Amino acid sequence: MTEDTLLQREGRGKKGGPGKPFEPGNSGRPQGSRNKTTLALEALLDGEAEEITRKVIELAKDGESMALKMAMDRILPPRRDRPVNFALPKLETPADAIRAAAAIAAAVAAGELTPMEAGEMAKLVESFTRAFEVHDIDKRLSQLEAERGS
Repeated sequence: MTEDTLLQREGRGKKGGPGKPFEPGNSGRPQGSRNKTTLALEALLDGEAEEITRKVIELAKDGESMALKMAMDRILPPRRDRPVNFALPKLETPADAIRAAAAIAAAVAAGELTPMEAGEMAKLVESFTRAFEVHDIDKRLSQLEAERGS
């Protein structure tokens, strides 16, 4: 049997084909390489971007809603993240985490924080609580080891 026949039986097609997933050396496209479609579109638009932009602006001025949305998205893209104007109570003990969670819930109820912002703040409080718990477990384990070693 030839090598090509063996590869076909294994389901890998001809030599040099994509191979089986997760095999060494089959990691896909090289990191940092650009998508061929994106490169082709960029080549087509090269030199035309200014004219296309002017046309979109003209259409937007004429009331074309999709053109207006495109223009606004370029002028002022949607924010993915922003600073939150909320004074989170100081976190030093697990009891502080309870007060912080209560303050976050009160801020949502008062309309000072959006539910999404509150969720992100709650993750911070949860992270603090987990770190405190891990530190406490480590401290207790060290004490037990010291007592056993004595």
